[in-house]
Amino acid sequence: MPKKTYEDPEYAEADEQAGDDTAADQAEAGAQTVPGVDEAVVAAQKERDAYKEQFLRAVADFDNYRKRIERERRELSEYAAADVLLELLPIIDNFERALSASAPGTTADRPAESDAFYRGVELIHKQMLDLLRKRGVSRIDALGADFDPNIHQAVIHEPSEEHREGEVMQELQPGYKLGDRLLRPSMVKVAKRA
Repeated sequence: MPKKTYEDPEYAEADEQAGDDTAADQAEAGAQTVPGVDEAVVAAQKERDAYKEQFLRAVADFDNYRKRIERERRELSEYAAADVLLELLPIIDNFERALSASAPGTTADRPAESDAFYRGVELIHKQMLDLLRKRGVSRIDALGADFDPNIHQAVIHEPSEEHREGEVMQELQPGYKLGDRLLRPSMVKVAKRA
């Protein structure tokens, strides 16, 4: 179709705008005139949105599942390690008793080999403590602290003028923690009012 030309530029511009408007109107009218197309597009968009939502939920569920499995596996290994470490604590206690009972130089008639034996036991004790430290086990500092039933086990209550009420006067058996978890409470003697 040949394009019309006008001498007056104002009319030419108006004609071009009218031509653009009619093309947009025709396209809009053509899309509306196809029966069922709008409904199919809307239905497809709703289905797409539903699938997208299901996909996002599945991804989130899987991520939560992965995190839960990792946490459970970590806790299981910590509990297994805690059982073994708990069984080592009486051995360490016995090493400490042996070291305190046979300190070097306590008797003049003891042979020099016993000092070497003492140093050997001392080294083994140190290695055991280093192993516990590497595994995240720490000793509870009880002496002089206020009695805390969450980490202390009071086996003796004794009147004392020198200590405040509820203060741990003596540690009878050391307590240990694995991270924040209590492995064994400290067995303590606690001061009470006289």
